[in-house]
Amino acid sequence: MLYTLPSPTPSAMRALLTAALLVPFLAACASSGGTTSTPRPGKVTGQPVRAPIRAAPRDPTFQSIAGLQGVIGANESQIVRQFGTPRLNVWEGDARKLQFTGTACVLDVYLYPTSQSREPIASYVDARRASDGEEVDRAACVAALKRR
Repeated sequence: MLYTLPSPTPSAMRALLTAALLVPFLAACASSGGTTSTPRPGKVTGQPVRAPIRAAPRDPTFQSIAGLQGVIGANESQIVRQFGTPRLNVWEGDARKLQFTGTACVLDVYLYPTSQSREPIASYVDARRASDGEEVDRAACVAALKRR
């Protein structure tokens, strides 16, 4: 008997895509195995001190969607002025994710450092309905969250 797998739902596909996009960030956080230890005179230390991981600035690809002009290219403080305090403010390596919610939608804004900016700037936006997680128009979600 031949079994076929059901086709994944859009939310399952989004979860898989998100997981696939996080792999490079998680890999950047992984230790290369090299640790340094700096003992203090007269004190024995058992825990090695790990050198901080510093990722080189990169130049991310910026979304080019009508209606996102005030968001894409903005830094964290500019985005917070537009939408208020984020529901989530998460560092993922050297990147940052800000999440804003309203009755209509949930907006995720991803900020990445570039070689031209000292702080991360928004280069990607994702939006979904608050009720069921289905994708919605990003520009419409931005407009709805700005009106509240």
